[in-house]
Amino acid sequence: MISAAAARRGRVPPTEERLFRASNRAPDGLELPAWLVMQSGSLASVLVVSAATRVLGGRHRAAIALSAGSAVWAGVKAVKPLAHRGRPADLLDGVVVRGQPQVGLGYPSGHAAVSTTLALTAMPPGRGRRVALAIAGFTGLSRMYVGAHLPLDVVGGLAIGTLVGTVVGSR
Repeated sequence: MISAAAARRGRVPPTEERLFRASNRAPDGLELPAWLVMQSGSLASVLVVSAATRVLGGRHRAAIALSAGSAVWAGVKAVKPLAHRGRPADLLDGVVVRGQPQVGLGYPSGHAAVSTTLALTAMPPGRGRRVALAIAGFTGLSRMYVGAHLPLDVVGGLAIGTLVGTVVGSR
């Protein structure tokens, strides 16, 4: 993956820094909406989305979302040491950290990976899936806004979620 090779370099290229700062320096009043959107990429969202999918009649789809979302969440944790990229505040000065400072490694974004995987596995093709994919994109932007991830971290997470969600969700 190209973004992983770039993330391993240990520095933040100027274009990536500009993109990050554009999101990270957005007004403080966006904290609550950003926090709400970010929850779509949490481990708890895997359980909530899978349960909701099952209730709505998608037993098979719910099982796929549960297994794929959980696997992606755990898999991202295993991939992070391979890139060994720190969080934005570890690599840049003047990062605005909103909420609890994130610990551990940054690449790839688990929230972006999980939310994308769930969008592609829990939602049938159509308008609902497009909305869920838009939320996954906003999840990545929100992670930059709160100072948790850099753009390549988000790209890596979106790529993993797209790969797993497309392969597993097509079954």
